[in-house]
Amino acid sequence: METSGKPSTAQIVFLATSSALTAVLYTIYKKKSIHVARLREAKKMPLNPDLKAILDEAPGKCVPYAVIEGVVRSVKETLNSQFVGNCKGVIERLTLKEKKMVWNRTTHIWNDCEKVIHQRTNTMPFDLAPHDATVPTTVRVVGPLDAAELDLETTYENFHPSQQSLTNVVSHFISGERPQGIQETEEMLRLGASMTGVGELVLDNNLVRLQPPKQGLRYFLSRLDYDTLLNKQEGHLRIWRLLTVLFGLTACATLFYLLWRQYVLRKERRKERSLLDEYRKWQSNRLQELHLAEEDLSPTSCTVCLNRERSCVFLECGHVCACEECYRALPKPKKCPICRATIDRIVPLYNS
Repeated sequence: METSGKPSTAQIVFLATSSALTAVLYTIYKKKSIHVARLREAKKMPLNPDLKAILDEAPGKCVPYAVIEGVVRSVKETLNSQFVGNCKGVIERLTLKEKKMVWNRTTHIWNDCEKVIHQRTNTMPFDLAPHDATVPTTVRVVGPLDAAELDLETTYENFHPSQQSLTNVVSHFISGERPQGIQETEEMLRLGASMTGVGELVLDNNLVRLQPPKQGLRYFLSRLDYDTLLNKQEGHLRIWRLLTVLFGLTACATLFYLLWRQYVLRKERRKERSLLDEYRKWQSNRLQELHLAEEDLSPTSCTVCLNRERSCVFLECGHVCACEECYRALPKPKKCPICRATIDRIVPLYNS
């Protein structure tokens, strides 16, 4: 804080930044809390022959937000893993990531960096079926790639390191980028995998469909069971709440500190004005005792005793307003009678 009492630029920027981050984090937290609350209230539907009858009686033959658990079963064709034998699925995602180290000119250290250079996702229509293969009821999954959380299993992973040579090393140091290699990954949603789907459940022409929900609700396709999925989302929500509280407390603490400093400065100024008024009153009484008028005083007279000549300079304020005897009589911590600044040292003044 500046000596004038105004907050410094850094303090204002810090307060504004922490307040803005608190607002952003709170907005995210509220949005996620709504999603978690709706996930907690989602209707758990049984995957059995009674499912169609339940949907047929529901308004619009639809449950807006439902939970269905089953195993993945293909409708017609399947996808084969390109790297693992006898591995079949209905969703395959191939990803190529470039891994490199980038020189940070600010911190002067090499930082790890990843960049997706290619990604391809293949899908085939699939159903969720009961764990009991004898039960004929199935649910067709619509738009799986629209799921907010699509949980795929990593079936293959391989790292191809870059070839290093002396010329490459020199050019990397000059450019500030040091390639490490290419990470190749294959992820699949395999046949027979247990899957929990959360979305809109609709009965359409005797076909039960699980599709992305309306009203901004989140669509989930996860290999976790419902309770574990809910606990995971609640854990993420607690993290956002903690971040919101931390940044909120930081903003409040900064604001409280600035207000407290303003209060302390105002209190000190009131005290200084009170002391100045007392000094002026004392000076008036002193002039009456000496039977002098204010205009009769010498401009070089000590402002404290009004008798002796001013004989010292107060540093660091630079005022010349008192004699050395009155300076010694000032109470500690010694302050200038004119500006109330702390006196660090004095320099004798010699009038010639």
